[in-house]
Amino acid sequence: MDRFLGASSAVTTVANAATGMAEVFRENSTRRMELDEEAYARAMAQLTAEFAMQPGGWFDGLMNGLNRLPRPVMTLGTVGLFVYAMVEPVGFGLRMQNLNLVPEPLWWLLGAIISFYFGAREAHYFRTRPRIATSMPTPSTAQGPVTAPDDDFADNAALRDWAASRAGT
Repeated sequence: MDRFLGASSAVTTVANAATGMAEVFRENSTRRMELDEEAYARAMAQLTAEFAMQPGGWFDGLMNGLNRLPRPVMTLGTVGLFVYAMVEPVGFGLRMQNLNLVPEPLWWLLGAIISFYFGAREAHYFRTRPRIATSMPTPSTAQGPVTAPDDDFADNAALRDWAASRAGT
């Protein structure tokens, strides 16, 4: 009889552990959804501000429009190549053979130009992005609720602890 009772306590322990683990995942996923909603709201506010009327005239508007063209044009062009390959396979194959005749240094130059264009844009946006301080509460401890400091690691407890240990040394 003791063996069955011992197994019962083991099953209860495993069930409690599974319940606790599920609760942790539920809390984390709920917080992640809240952060995603906040990020969406910030993105929409940024998009609204970006397309608001800005001083500068028609030329600035034209240049802003031209700067937004390369990515959609490349995307639609790639999709167009797939359609072209399905509609006219012989012509597509002939053009691909002709592309094979382009010297390799020219391909490297094209890759460098595209990489620098998009890399420079991403570097610019990375350097000029606004810093938004967020704080995220952590689970309560015996001393009471603990809140995270306003920093870049608001959604990662391990990085917050690491940054705090680095700040203390």
